[in-house]
Amino acid sequence: MFGHDFRQLLGFIMFWFGTGMLFMLFVPNGFVGVLLAGAFLVMGYYLFGES
Repeated sequence: MFGHDFRQLLGFIMFWFGTGMLFMLFVPNGFVGVLLAGAFLVMGYYLFGES
């Protein structure tokens, strides 16, 4: 149904999603977690879109 590259990309995304969930267990403040998530989303967007 899905190609090898797509499955590999989904696996990569799920791995880092799970890593982020585990990391959030150790962040004591929810507000700090939201700020970190936003910062990483922005950094990832600029790193992924850079040509």
